[in-house]
Amino acid sequence: MKFRSKIDRTFMVIMSIALVIVALATLWPVAYELFYTNSPEYTAIWIMTVLFFVCAGFLIWTSLDIHYIFYDDFLYVKGGPFRSKIKYEDMTKVNKSSNILAGYRILSSKDALQIHYRHSLMGSIIISPDNQAQFVKVLLEKAKHIAYVKV
Repeated sequence: MKFRSKIDRTFMVIMSIALVIVALATLWPVAYELFYTNSPEYTAIWIMTVLFFVCAGFLIWTSLDIHYIFYDDFLYVKGGPFRSKIKYEDMTKVNKSSNILAGYRILSSKDALQIHYRHSLMGSIIISPDNQAQFVKVLLEKAKHIAYVKV
């Protein structure tokens, strides 16, 4: 079963601000070079333009291509180039979380779940499935041993 990540307004505002900052940092020098210099450096203009598209594409890819897929033995968490396979047997607890700024997270909403598991660098992963109730139901069916802490 496959779940997409929930996308909320706060996340979209944060991503829009990040894209504006990237655009200002990369495209402002391009505009300056084109309109305020006598002999523009076209190589620098191309480099900065390509840099903008690469950075913007990476931000959009990592924030909008987020999936959580249940397989027989593990939960597959994918967010752009970032991927995690979390074995059900390694999971210890799942709870609601509002701390979306710290820790290992692949999400796009403040309405999040934190899955604690062994063999993890950070000890847990924070995700935001679009249908949390259905996601938790499927997770508890796959990993009957974990504790679900409602907060």
